[in-house]
Amino acid sequence: MLVQLAIRDIVLIDKLALNFTEGLSVLTGETGAGKSILLDAFALALGGRGDGGLVRHGESQGAVTAVFDAPMDHPARRIAQEAEIDTEGDLILRRTQFADGRTRAFVNDQPVGVQVLRAIGAALVEIHGQHDDRALADPATHRAILDAFGGLQKPLAATAQAAKRVRTAREKLTEHRARVDAVRKEADFLRHAVEELAALDPQDGEEASLAERRTVMQQGEKVARELNEALDAVGGPNSAVPHLSAAVRKLERRAAQAPTLVEPCVAALDAALLALDDARTALDAAILEAEFDPRELERVEERLFALRAASRKYDVAADELARLRERYVADVAAIDAGEEALGGLERDLGEAEADYAKAAKTLSDGRVRAAKSLDGAVKAELPPLKLERARFITQILTDPESRDAAGIDRVEFHAQTNPGTKPGPMMKVASGGELSRFMLALKVVLADKGSAPTLIFDEIDTGVGGAVADAIGQRLARLSDRVQVVSVTHAPQVAARAGTHFLIAKDAVRGADRVATRVASLASEARREEIARMLAGATVTDEARAAAARLLESSDA
Repeated sequence: MLVQLAIRDIVLIDKLALNFTEGLSVLTGETGAGKSILLDAFALALGGRGDGGLVRHGESQGAVTAVFDAPMDHPARRIAQEAEIDTEGDLILRRTQFADGRTRAFVNDQPVGVQVLRAIGAALVEIHGQHDDRALADPATHRAILDAFGGLQKPLAATAQAAKRVRTAREKLTEHRARVDAVRKEADFLRHAVEELAALDPQDGEEASLAERRTVMQQGEKVARELNEALDAVGGPNSAVPHLSAAVRKLERRAAQAPTLVEPCVAALDAALLALDDARTALDAAILEAEFDPRELERVEERLFALRAASRKYDVAADELARLRERYVADVAAIDAGEEALGGLERDLGEAEADYAKAAKTLSDGRVRAAKSLDGAVKAELPPLKLERARFITQILTDPESRDAAGIDRVEFHAQTNPGTKPGPMMKVASGGELSRFMLALKVVLADKGSAPTLIFDEIDTGVGGAVADAIGQRLARLSDRVQVVSVTHAPQVAARAGTHFLIAKDAVRGADRVATRVASLASEARREEIARMLAGATVTDEARAAAARLLESSDA
């Protein structure tokens, strides 16, 4: 509920703070005292359109703060949490209006966009008047109102889930069908490509390996000649090995005569002979490896050219040919299995649509029953509001082809204001006063079924008096048993039923050539005087005071 409303430097309001309680609160005062200003300021805090003209003359900015006490599971808190706003404690909505037209919005002192502020404000407060019947003006809300009244949350959720399954099944079918259609157009090409690539059997890294092998073989003859020359120098007829071996044998025979001279030389020559032997072994191996069959070079070149031709044909790197083959195989498999898969997806979609149709029918039947009950409940509220000849009609248009997550029904509230006239949309056939009373009757019926926790009624009693005004007051009081109600009123019968009574007035500001709007909470005597003024007009008589006292007594009874 609304706990406090604070306004600073808005039009005629310099500084104002109002504390609200549960139940019914009324605001009364002379015409032009500032009731509309106060409501405009409140609407600004709830995310309404900003206007630099709202800022009090001479000031650069104004501000409005609304404090709400809402349950922790209230939708307004969920909206705030989704916007990453700390929701501990009260919800504090604040809007700063600058004289140049700019505005800034805050929730719990965290900057937010106006859309977030408006969403939170709409969850907390509904403002209704002769020209602002938002719950009735938009037919898009009528279906939700009927569902809330009928307690249709479970069938509504079931229909939403069924609609989601239909959407998912349709998306899968559409995606698969598009793929099959696309590959079916290239079926002949794909089958030929799969056969060709299967015969080629390309391997990852094969091109580089073949290219290297070809280069080695092409250079093989020159390399082999050089290797043979080196082998001839190490182990051929011109080799130094025989001479070195003979020299070693001669020196060994002289070793006993001069060991210190001979033995180191023999060891060095032996090492040289061993190294030459290792060199000959390495050269023999290299020559053997360098030998190749010219027919092998031809085979390598043919394979390399085949890979590169396929690479150009399919416009991919040679190393991608293997993966391309796998993809083409999968596409061909999709063509072969496509009809069966499509059939399964079509069956899934059919089953999902059947489930949706069943859920939507259950929801639609529930709406028909709820509509009859709602029409009867509203009808019972109309006679005391001087609408005894009027009818409230919940029109349901069911179209199985028009589907959404909320079912197959279009719901719109209609009215017939007089017998013999044609019923039509309430906003078109009801006058402003009639519309306000229809709305009040509907709100009384719906008070504990999805209503915002705070309802604001702006002069819905305009143009009525006597018994009708009293009936309005009774219904506002009944409504306030379940939600917080704030009413701007000119009817003493309504004011007398309030738990809290605020008087709005304009007073001259001492020491300044201007006036300011003031709001005071009235105690018992002052409240009786204000109701007497509302009854009598400019001159309050003792008779008016007595009548006011009787109104207050009867309202308390």
